[in-house]
Amino acid sequence: MVSASLVKELREKTGAGMLDCKKALEANDGNIEASIDWLREKGISKAAKKSDRIAAEGIASILVDGNDAVILEMNSETDFVAQNEKFKELVASVLKAIIKSDAKTVEEALALPCEDGTVNDLIISKTATIGEKLSLRRFAKVTKGDNETFGSYIHMGGKIAVLIVTENTSEEVAKDVAMHAAAMRPKYVKTTDVPAEEVAREEEVLKEQAVNEGKPAEIAEKMVKGRINKFYKEICLEEQPFVKDGDINVKTYVKNNGGEIKAMYRYEVGEGMEKREENFAEEVAKQMK
Repeated sequence: MVSASLVKELREKTGAGMLDCKKALEANDGNIEASIDWLREKGISKAAKKSDRIAAEGIASILVDGNDAVILEMNSETDFVAQNEKFKELVASVLKAIIKSDAKTVEEALALPCEDGTVNDLIISKTATIGEKLSLRRFAKVTKGDNETFGSYIHMGGKIAVLIVTENTSEEVAKDVAMHAAAMRPKYVKTTDVPAEEVAREEEVLKEQAVNEGKPAEIAEKMVKGRINKFYKEICLEEQPFVKDGDINVKTYVKNNGGEIKAMYRYEVGEGMEKREENFAEEVAKQMK
């Protein structure tokens, strides 16, 4: 039995995770030095040193298999590595592992069997080989009904991935909607999907704007109702003017083709994440030191 103090000591020396340290010590009969070598051999120690770096580049990708689909975002530190074939192979392997599973969280996905070990083992191994922090940020596994259709679209080599589920439409229509969503950045599918507090906050801002324009309170209230519709057109997929025909909105386009939109998953790489500030020249100079 490996003591907690030994695990703590090894973690402090290597920066590796608690579980990896425990495994290393168990494999080496509690010998700290041998365990350090064991972690280095497996690339875990090297990968751990990169764990505090910012990985906000990467790829968003989609895998469709029959009635199942997976959309995910896998991050790297630089766009250069995101275009690396080894990184793309990693993304493909993780997609395949998830689509065969019932994983709901990133933690569950990392524990899935994948080639020689788990998904987490594979990411650690690739981190050591490629030389940058790599991480699985998020994913969604979607199962559709037989009368539903997937529409998928990857933009700019994986900078944006969109997965749409429609009912009673063709794959072409669903893909048109996915392409629209990639370009127009909707946050929600329907107006009813927008949280009440977000609507209330927007109404308050619009009311203040109207009052500041010198409008009486009762006129301001009426103006808010008109302007909130414009707000919905900006953030709701169904309400947005369709990019291929600005005379109709997306909801009408799908309805004219016999169906409706059931779900949207839109991943833009690095959205909401802190970005690296270093430029490429500085990065190369650091590597050459």
